[in-house]
Amino acid sequence: MLPRTLIGQTFLLIALLLTLALTAWSQIFRHFEDPVRARDLAQMATSVVNLTRTALINADSERRTELLIDLAALEGIRIYPAEASDEILPLADTREMRLLTDEIRRQLGAHTRFAARWKTLDGFWISFRLDPEDTEDYWVMLPSERLKQTRAIEWLTWGGGALLAALLGAYLIVSRISVPLRNLARAARVVGSGRTPPQLPETGPQEIATVAKAFNQMAGDLARTEADRALILAGVSHDLRTPLARLRLGVEMSGAPETDITAMVTDVEEMDRIIGQFLDFGRGEPQEPMQSLNLVSLVTDLVEPYRLRGIDLRTDLPDRLILAVRGLSLRRALANLIDNAIRYAGDSKPIDLTLTVHNDEVLIEVADRGPGIPESEMDRMRHPFTRLENARSNTKGAGLGLAIVERIIRSHEGRLDLLARAGGGLRTVLHLPIDKSRSAAARTSGAKEIGIAT
Repeated sequence: MLPRTLIGQTFLLIALLLTLALTAWSQIFRHFEDPVRARDLAQMATSVVNLTRTALINADSERRTELLIDLAALEGIRIYPAEASDEILPLADTREMRLLTDEIRRQLGAHTRFAARWKTLDGFWISFRLDPEDTEDYWVMLPSERLKQTRAIEWLTWGGGALLAALLGAYLIVSRISVPLRNLARAARVVGSGRTPPQLPETGPQEIATVAKAFNQMAGDLARTEADRALILAGVSHDLRTPLARLRLGVEMSGAPETDITAMVTDVEEMDRIIGQFLDFGRGEPQEPMQSLNLVSLVTDLVEPYRLRGIDLRTDLPDRLILAVRGLSLRRALANLIDNAIRYAGDSKPIDLTLTVHNDEVLIEVADRGPGIPESEMDRMRHPFTRLENARSNTKGAGLGLAIVERIIRSHEGRLDLLARAGGGLRTVLHLPIDKSRSAAARTSGAKEIGIAT
C-alpha cells in the first residue's frame, strides 16, 4: 500500500512530518490557551451569576417574575430554584471543563455545582445562593453557545490552508529531484537497449547537474565507441569477402575430387555466411521505416527458396494479415531462425512455421525437432557470440543469429521467446505488438486466425 517511487515516499514522509508538526503545535497552543480561555469564560459566568443575584436581591418581590422573564427572553438566562429531587446531567470530564469549573468555584464558593442538563433543559447550569449564609440554592442556565470556541472553524481553516501550502511546496521540492531521476532512468534504459539517448538537461541542483553531465559524456563515449566498432567490423567483414570469392573460384577450378570440392565450397559458404552475420550485427539498430505489409506474403516469399532446396518447411498461415513492420529486417530475422533450425535439426526433419494473432499480438513461430536448448541456458543464448556446444554440437557459426533476431524484434517493440517443444526440439516465437498508432488493424481472414485486433 505504500508508494514505491522516490517522489511518493518523500512526499508521504514530508506530509506526515508536516501533519505531525501541525498537530503538535495545535496541541501546544491549546495547552497554553485553555487556562487563559477558562479564566475569561469563568469571569464571564461569574459576572452573570453575580449580576443575576444582585438583580434578584434588589428587585421588588412583585417584579421578580417579570425580571426572570426578561432575562430568559433577552439574554437566554434561565433561573430556577434548586430542589433535592432535581435530575441533573454532569458536565463532560475534560481538561477544558475542569479548568473552567475550578475557576468558577474559586470565585463563587466551594458549594457551587454544575450540570449539563437540568430536568429536560440542556445548557451550562451553575448553582448559586442569594447569600453565602443561605442553604437554599438556585440554578442559573447560560446558553451553551457562550462557552463554545467560536474561532475553532477559523483556526481549522487557516491551519488546513497552511498545511496544503506546505504540501504543495514539498511536492515542488521533491519534483526537482524526481523528474531528473526519471529522465536519467529513461535514458539509461535507452542506453541498455543499444541506442543513443537524447541529451539530458544539465540544469537544476548542482548534484543533479553533475550526474546529468557525467551521463551525457558517458552516452556520447559509448555512441562513438559503438560507431567505431561497427565501422571496423563492417570494413573487415567486407574486405574478407573478396578473397573468399577468389578462394571459392579457385577451389571449383582446382580439378580436385568432387567430394573434396563440395566440402571446401561448403566451408567457404559457411565463412561467407558468418561474415554476413557480422555485417548484419555491425549495422546496429535497424533504420528501416515501418511499413504496412502483408505478413503472409512476406513469409510465403521467404520459405519458397527453402522448399526448392528440398527442406521440409511446413507453414500454417492465415489468408491475409496486415501489420506495420520493418520488412527487410523482419525477413532477415525469420531467415536466421529458419537457418538455425536447419543447422541444428538437419535437412531431414520437418520445420514448422506458423503465423497467428492472439491478445493484440502477432505471433510468428518457428519450431524444429533438434536437440533444443536447456531452460537454464535460454537467456544466455540471446547474447552475441554465444553458442551452446553441449546441447547443439557439431555445428558451425559465430553465435550471432539469435542476437540479431533479438535486436530486430526489439526494434519492433516486441520480444523473442525461446521455448522447449513437446516431444523434443525448440520453439522460437516472435511477438509483434499491434500498435494502433502505427497500424489501423491487424486484419486476418480464413480458418487459421485466432483473433482480430482493431
